[in-house]
Amino acid sequence: MLRGDILGERSRLTPDRTALVYVPTKERISYGRLNERATACARAWIHHFGLRKGDRVAILANNRVEFIEAYFAAIKSGIVLVPLSTKLTASELAFILGDSGARMLIHASCAASAVRVLEQRMVLEHWVALDEPVVAQDQSYPRMRDAYLRQDLALPRVEPEDLCALLYTSGTTGHPKGVMIPQRMVSWNAYNTVVSWQLRDTDVSPVFMPLYHAGGLGVFVAPLFAIGGTIVLHDGFHAAEILRTVEKERCTVILGVPTVFWFLLRSDAFDTTDWSSVRWLISGGAPLPVKLVEAFRAKGLVLRQGYGLTEVGVNCFSMTNEEATLYAGAVGRPMMFTQARIETQRGEEAETDEVGELMLRGPHVSCGYWNHPEANAEVYDSEGWFRTGDLATRDRTGMVRIVGRRTDMYISGGVNVFPPEVEAEILRHDAVADVAVVGVPDAIWGETGVAFVLLRPGHRLDKQVLLQSLRQRLASYKIPKTIVFVASLPRTSYGKIRKRELREAYSNGQWEALNPTAAQEEETATAVA
Repeated sequence: MLRGDILGERSRLTPDRTALVYVPTKERISYGRLNERATACARAWIHHFGLRKGDRVAILANNRVEFIEAYFAAIKSGIVLVPLSTKLTASELAFILGDSGARMLIHASCAASAVRVLEQRMVLEHWVALDEPVVAQDQSYPRMRDAYLRQDLALPRVEPEDLCALLYTSGTTGHPKGVMIPQRMVSWNAYNTVVSWQLRDTDVSPVFMPLYHAGGLGVFVAPLFAIGGTIVLHDGFHAAEILRTVEKERCTVILGVPTVFWFLLRSDAFDTTDWSSVRWLISGGAPLPVKLVEAFRAKGLVLRQGYGLTEVGVNCFSMTNEEATLYAGAVGRPMMFTQARIETQRGEEAETDEVGELMLRGPHVSCGYWNHPEANAEVYDSEGWFRTGDLATRDRTGMVRIVGRRTDMYISGGVNVFPPEVEAEILRHDAVADVAVVGVPDAIWGETGVAFVLLRPGHRLDKQVLLQSLRQRLASYKIPKTIVFVASLPRTSYGKIRKRELREAYSNGQWEALNPTAAQEEETATAVA
């Protein structure tokens, strides 16, 4: 039976090996101890609170040991965990709590203000505090869990298709939707990642990306628990602290998003950090600029581009270190037992190097969206294929490249333009920290590009100089008609740029509201075709 309790299985095999190092407290927890705590949490949910298999429990917390306990408690009990982003407002949290039908909210002190608002707005059966009580109804999580540490009480039997989590998408296209994560998906992602990425029981990975996101739990926590490695858990992203961890704990594999790697690269401690233990780093969540790959390569480090979605598992492709250099910008080949199809608008399999929509099928695909049959019908077909919405190509060697989102591509003068290609060229300029290119309506060309450019601190850049450099490397129809320098770019909690927000704000003539400081100084520049 393929179920998700890899923590329990690993604890049975190597109970004394270190599973987790928690940086804020320097606590080092063995697999046996962590498994005991997760099992006690599961027993408390069932036997103290009266929850039943299939009930939903929400957790609102930053990265901490109890978060991982609750995740595996859900897997052990058949309870469905609903991780909540600490960056959401009380209104956004209330929507997810209502949509999921959560019976319990476990919360940390970092979210105290939102919890107080939620208590006034909605009724939940159980409120549980990880730290000091925030509302009058709070019960203590540590007291609840510890009371069941040594009680041998039965837990419900779980099956491979039973849900263990609802992971809500970022909501960039409206209200967030809960992705239904079955037990089978957790275990398959873990085992297949170990095999396809060739992870080792000696691997050590720092986890600083939020655990409430699919990548936080799925990229390295579950796979390394499967093979018996060690997770070093940070409570958030602190560049200097992470660099110290890499050296002190002899980290070997590291996940981040492009923004994180830029911050690490530009940290004063980057060059003095001992990186000799690191086998490779992997980026996800957003397109990885080749410029960033080259910058890490210059430091003697391998930075790979990963690919995954909450709906199909966060790890779907694989490549070697040599291929990461040779095919910079590619995501690799599909992992074992992962089927990938690139389909054209004609509904046919794309030819070599032809652009089409990436579709994935395999045991790592989720059960669909919670309470959204219409959305399920749009992206899941009768043969089990999931439409990712990403446009991709496959070369003659089988290497897949993501060229953009289907919804981000725009057509200028009858020709398709893929923003990631344009963004990569803009990022080549040393003064540019980040950029987002979106298509907007144009009376003559149908659509034209607008590039929102974020400069590095202390740098200035003339728009005409930037445009001239683009003309040397891009066809004229790809060059943005308008360049806007901004003070910041709106992002999701996982670092993705909210392009829909940029597009709407610009089209409505309200982009200045996103960046009032920059708006006072900058005017748009028109590119000469």
